[in-house]
Amino acid sequence: MFALQSTFKPISEQEKASDALSTGIKNGDKHQVLLGVTGSGKTFTVAQIIQKLQMPALIISHNKTLAGQLYQEMRDFFPKNAVSYFVSYYDYYQPEAYVPQTDTYIEKEAEINDLIDKLRLAATSNILTRKDVIVVASVSCIYNIGSPVEYGKFILSLNKGDKINEKNIFKRLVELQYERSQFDFKRGTFRVRSQSIDIYPAYEDISYRITLQNERIESITSRNPLTGKLLNSKNDAVVIYPAKHYMIGSDVFLRAEQKIRDDLKRESSELKKRGKNLEAERLIQKVNYDLEMMKEMGYVNGIENYSRYFDGRSRGDPPYTLLDYFSNQYGNHWLNFIDESHMTIPQIRGMFNGDQSRKNTLIEYGFRLKAALDNRPLKFDEFYNKVPYSVYLSATPNEWEKNESQGKIVEQLVRPTGIVDPMIKIKPTQGDIDDLIIEIRKKIKKKQRVLVTTLTKRTAEDLSTFLKEKNINSVYLHSDIKTLERTDILQKLRRKEYDVLIGVNLLREGLDLPEVTLVAILDGDKEGFLRSKTSLIQTMGRAARNVEGEVVIYADNITKSMKAAIDEVQRRRLYQVAYNNKHNIKPRNIEKQIRDDIIKSEFRDKLEGDKNVMLTLDRLSVESMTAFDKKKTVRKLELAMRKYAEQLDFESAILIRDKVRELNSQ
Repeated sequence: MFALQSTFKPISEQEKASDALSTGIKNGDKHQVLLGVTGSGKTFTVAQIIQKLQMPALIISHNKTLAGQLYQEMRDFFPKNAVSYFVSYYDYYQPEAYVPQTDTYIEKEAEINDLIDKLRLAATSNILTRKDVIVVASVSCIYNIGSPVEYGKFILSLNKGDKINEKNIFKRLVELQYERSQFDFKRGTFRVRSQSIDIYPAYEDISYRITLQNERIESITSRNPLTGKLLNSKNDAVVIYPAKHYMIGSDVFLRAEQKIRDDLKRESSELKKRGKNLEAERLIQKVNYDLEMMKEMGYVNGIENYSRYFDGRSRGDPPYTLLDYFSNQYGNHWLNFIDESHMTIPQIRGMFNGDQSRKNTLIEYGFRLKAALDNRPLKFDEFYNKVPYSVYLSATPNEWEKNESQGKIVEQLVRPTGIVDPMIKIKPTQGDIDDLIIEIRKKIKKKQRVLVTTLTKRTAEDLSTFLKEKNINSVYLHSDIKTLERTDILQKLRRKEYDVLIGVNLLREGLDLPEVTLVAILDGDKEGFLRSKTSLIQTMGRAARNVEGEVVIYADNITKSMKAAIDEVQRRRLYQVAYNNKHNIKPRNIEKQIRDDIIKSEFRDKLEGDKNVMLTLDRLSVESMTAFDKKKTVRKLELAMRKYAEQLDFESAILIRDKVRELNSQ
């Protein structure tokens, strides 16, 4: 049962929008558009639709920063329901590739963010166990994650009073890809203590202690995984889901192994016939190694490239994705909202081709079987065949969304706060940075924040450095910044740890920053993607959450895109003014809670007791430490290093980092 909780009450425009879209879904309309201006409360309208229809929902955003913001908002709207966050779990990702021109093979290399991995696993386990599920995802949700049917089979169900041998529990946990670890108790591990087994699920923030007596489960308790403190002693049962999304049963592997070997024989023979003996031998060696690893360990790096064999799919069949978890569990009774659809739809459409080009090169040179082509994102038409109902959210929907909706476009042009679209000034590019600094200082005096958008990442970094030299507290934001750090930077801007945020296209859609009163657009007359009508409207909308909001565009000419964008903003401004006059509304600033960082809550408890780290750092003797002591100390130092970095005490963080490197090198 979805229960929306909010201090807000929907205004008439929001109520009309949610009613119209809900009615459309009830009538079977597969495609609808919500054209909502910045600050009109589109997310709140989505929440109302979910509550009115009582249907699970998948909300897709085109970048992780906005997905994180939506996740926090939905979590606040539905605190008693299962709200999950599903984005790519890589802080760093280098896909497997081969460059024939230089004979360079690039092995897949990834730095997985454990917190995001937990949130992904929580999303799939929630779908399998609950009906009140909302998942906020990036476009990574259209990538292969394995069959939901197979994943659902891999569970460990433990009930109080069950008769079970502890070795059977160990065996099942290993099959679920949990590791046994007596000392480093972290997500996805278990440990044995006398008559009890501690299990730390990969998708939760608590651990479970299973106490056995005479091969019978005497009790199941939930605990704090760090301190061991008892949280709940009344668990009658617990279900443990896998620690990874790709799971292979022994029976499934035996069936798939022969098919893999048959394809290996045929494809290696084809390579030899074409005179590619080196490539053929490379393929034979690679596949045989992977098969041995899967047989012994149940997993191998790159296992997803064999997923077609394990899923029972034929060549060319679409992969199993997060959408299949929804369809498998809820049928057609779920909703799909596409946030900032003018950006997200093209991104979904373009994922497939780039993936196939890279895979074909790997296959041609003997690094992968042809089955690797079926480990891929969904094609555009496959995506829409899996989605029962779609609502496109945007202030600037593209023609594609408008055509698909067949005129079912619901407008939401009024902000509940009465804030009108910002006033727009056009200034020459000559002396633009000097003028920008003057404008920024005006806002800083009023304790307000500024957004500056540039055309390149290099310009954003250089401008940030230049402003710091002028004693202006600034920071840049672009795609090289790690996933969760982006959200935290935005929160720090709101808390006035920064005065100016500089970025490229990351400053455009969906960023909800009520403290911002100035948006400055550099090189506004450079026609292109970042200075198109749509981009300019979206960028200017960042100043529409504060009554003092204004936009400065630095340009020497008024381009067609600039004129069209300014005209549309003026139209919406007049619409809001008329509404305010009619209802006697006095514009007021948007009030928006400043939430905890997604990262910070993860480490808050663990950092207690680390105050004396710096005092003891010099006294640490690497030579006198056991292997266990080293591992335990490294873990503690890494947590302390993050704490000092968060406090901007980088000198201390660097000293700790060097000690960690020293310990790891031994």
